[in-house]
Amino acid sequence: MQNMEDFTHFNEQGRAKMVDVGEKAPSHRTAVAGARVLVSPETFHLIQTGGMKKGDVLTVAQIAGVMGAKRTPDLIPMCHPIGITGINLELSLDEARCAVDIRATVSCDGKTGVEMEALTAASTAALTVYDMCKAVQKDMVITDVRLLSKTGGVHGDFERKEA
Repeated sequence: MQNMEDFTHFNEQGRAKMVDVGEKAPSHRTAVAGARVLVSPETFHLIQTGGMKKGDVLTVAQIAGVMGAKRTPDLIPMCHPIGITGINLELSLDEARCAVDIRATVSCDGKTGVEMEALTAASTAALTVYDMCKAVQKDMVITDVRLLSKTGGVHGDFERKEA
């Protein structure tokens, strides 16, 4: 059986707490996350040609992803508010898969990582693609939300090996 001190996000009473990062040294940190939205050929064509009634799907999703990264501590209870220094969303169309591929890169100079911000950015962009296209297609699939890489911090670097 584990002791309460083995858990980083619980206090002595077993209740949730935010970890104190005050003593950690700041470092440059980056995280890259990805997501994919699978759509029908008809929906793909409308996205590709700018024919969706709500407007430019990729541009709106890109902006939404930036906004999502900035709002991460409002959504994820134990996330620290951090000074993000950069957010970049890249959305691309994969015709072979009928998919919108999303890549979110977030950086900061701080005491805690930006993995959750990158994942939230990618997820928010994917949800926005769904919202922009739902009038045409209800059975879209949001898939492959994942951390692709991260740098900085005491746990070191990470790079996902993908096929």
